[in-house]
Amino acid sequence: MDDTTPVQANPGYAADRLARELATAATHGDPAVRQAAERRAASWRRVLDGMARGLLSIGSRTPVRGMPAWVTPVVSHGGFATGEAAAGGPLRPQERALIDRHGLKADRAALYAHHLTEAGLAHLSSLLDSGAYEIDEPEQAALLTVTWLLRAGDAAGALRVLGELDPFAAALCLTPRPAPARNLPEGSVFRWSVEDVRHSLADVTAKGAHRVKVQGEALAVWNPFADRLLTHWLETTADTGGPGAEDAGAIEVDARRPDGWTERGAALLDEYERLAAEHTLCTKHRRPKENLAILLAALREALTEGGLGARRRGLLRHAVISMTAKRGVPGSPGHTALRAGQAAQAARPAHDVLAALLGERLAPLPGNSGVPDTEAVLVPTSPEEARSFTVPEGAAIPGPLRARVERAVIAPLDALVERGVVPSAEVLASLVPALAAEAEASAIGDPTLSRLVAAHHRAFATRRSLLLLNLESQVRRNELPWVRESTPHHDSADTRRTAARTLITRLGDTVLTRFPGTITPNPLVSELNGLARTAGLELGFVEELASDIFMGTFSPKFTRVARVAAEVLGDDLYTRYYGIDRARVLALEERPGRGRPTFADLCRERAGNPPRTVAGNGMVIEQAQILTTHNLAALTLAGSRPADGWAEAALRAHLTTVRLVGALPRVRDALAHVKNAAFAWRQTVFLLSRCPLAEQREVLDRMEESSAERPHHVRERLEPALRGLRAAVEGRVLPDHDEGEVVRFLGWTARRHWMLRIAPQELLPHPYRL
Repeated sequence: MDDTTPVQANPGYAADRLARELATAATHGDPAVRQAAERRAASWRRVLDGMARGLLSIGSRTPVRGMPAWVTPVVSHGGFATGEAAAGGPLRPQERALIDRHGLKADRAALYAHHLTEAGLAHLSSLLDSGAYEIDEPEQAALLTVTWLLRAGDAAGALRVLGELDPFAAALCLTPRPAPARNLPEGSVFRWSVEDVRHSLADVTAKGAHRVKVQGEALAVWNPFADRLLTHWLETTADTGGPGAEDAGAIEVDARRPDGWTERGAALLDEYERLAAEHTLCTKHRRPKENLAILLAALREALTEGGLGARRRGLLRHAVISMTAKRGVPGSPGHTALRAGQAAQAARPAHDVLAALLGERLAPLPGNSGVPDTEAVLVPTSPEEARSFTVPEGAAIPGPLRARVERAVIAPLDALVERGVVPSAEVLASLVPALAAEAEASAIGDPTLSRLVAAHHRAFATRRSLLLLNLESQVRRNELPWVRESTPHHDSADTRRTAARTLITRLGDTVLTRFPGTITPNPLVSELNGLARTAGLELGFVEELASDIFMGTFSPKFTRVARVAAEVLGDDLYTRYYGIDRARVLALEERPGRGRPTFADLCRERAGNPPRTVAGNGMVIEQAQILTTHNLAALTLAGSRPADGWAEAALRAHLTTVRLVGALPRVRDALAHVKNAAFAWRQTVFLLSRCPLAEQREVLDRMEESSAERPHHVRERLEPALRGLRAAVEGRVLPDHDEGEVVRFLGWTARRHWMLRIAPQELLPHPYRL
């Protein structure tokens, strides 16, 4: 195969995913999980069928035969298109409502024709003016845009859009969903909508009702019975007064049997059979390893066989010791206080009831927006609520339920991060489209077009990325016919550029300050690239590539970004630590002629020319991330800075490395943790390189002191990397090999990673033991 032959995706991946989903659908204990697996299995069947029949070309930006790039495809895990259009499928509720209202034929072709009548255009025009709509798929903005173009006098543009829509009008939903207009304060966003919170609370209500019944049965039935059974066995201990928690180790159970003990024991067994038949919610007593089950089994054996065997006696003794040590002897002050506390806990309003109460409080708020004032929603229960929901007046909303409501608070991005509503860069990325939409719409004077552009931007951001091969690029917004025709009507390009530049800097500040040890998520990269184009900046942000589908080459953007990074870095610590030849990077061409070195050539050479395997691909991709700094240099060039300085950000990034390394003995995929730790380490080195030499030494001292306080398996793994960083700070050249007392910490390797060879063998998960 030559280099120009398009590469096709292997259907084996889809077949493997189908087999997994079928296995889950057949074996999982949760019916909801089985149903979800069945739906996913149906999608993978469509993928495989489409590939087999030549209807799908997985790896292309137009993967569905006959479907243009602007149509949003339904995409399964891994970027595989299923052959369906996201705006297709059954008629939506708003479509059925219009069909019923106007007596139309129940299909989209009839709806499309209606929308182009005077009455249909008037309806769309009223939606534009009110802003009372929500766009779930980008195509749902199409006819609204046509309406706006007609109102603006651009009939030619409207006709061009309709010309592209006509062939698909019978298949796609091209109109929005009616919803309350969004009116958020400038620069504010929310993570969850009110509707999201209410669904979450409804789930608590549904599941909590059963859980509360189980808890009530345990407290009212099984705990008292367990106490009586334990008291019965304590009558047989050598200490006639019964052991206390302080002398539990001296218990000798079944040392003697007082008069009437056998008869009382038989009565307890009869009582158990009756209780088990009447109370079936709580099943803990049926588990053989539970203390109550052990006490029961021992009692049956004692009464039916006249005595206990050595093994049963040992199990009984352990159970009695555990129960008395944990709760005290039944009837003792400690045990009595414990049971009273449990009863008081059970008497508190159950979470499911309070979840239903919160759902009622949220009902008046627009479901498609957030909560302006969460404290007003989270106040203690009122007298009216106490009567309606049978809860105490003034009852506080418990923490877990408060957290669900807090996720919907409307606030500026930094405030959400500060409150813990945005705990990761991935969650941050999910909020950026709303801010980017605001920046894009800020330059549009017409409020109807401004709202439409913002709503469409948010919808387009939810479009799932396709698996692309042969260096193809994802579809951009300006390729959509309605966007292409409406863009010339935007007002001030300068205002839009300024807003986009400001947002890039703000986002970079947040990333560097709050998530310095985390790689930039691809959805955030996509938004940053869009903002850079709007801002007219010669900045490039590069995505994280998947090693299992890497084709061995990079798009020209990587060369451009690497050159920018080389300019930003200079001959600093980062350049020295990773052994970067800046002159070679700066000499690279984006589109080199035949025989000229490429960016991929340099990455392969730096990786040691590994074989074309997943691990080898990962080594090459990691070198690309090193040379581009994976967007850190671009953010720095855009003016982004950590709020409390580079040194503190470097220390926080290092703590991410420490946390990941510390988890190695407890995780199944240790190698993935090592790779993530290496990513965080690279962030640390970059941030540290922004500091003066004296501050670098001070920060490194603090890193080494922090490491010395960690468990020995963490210290042993980090010491070679810390020594390597110390050598680079002091101006020494690091060795190219990855073994010894001084190493350059990289995540990918074709051999067993040195970090997994350092720690004692007993601490390593099974797949990584020597």
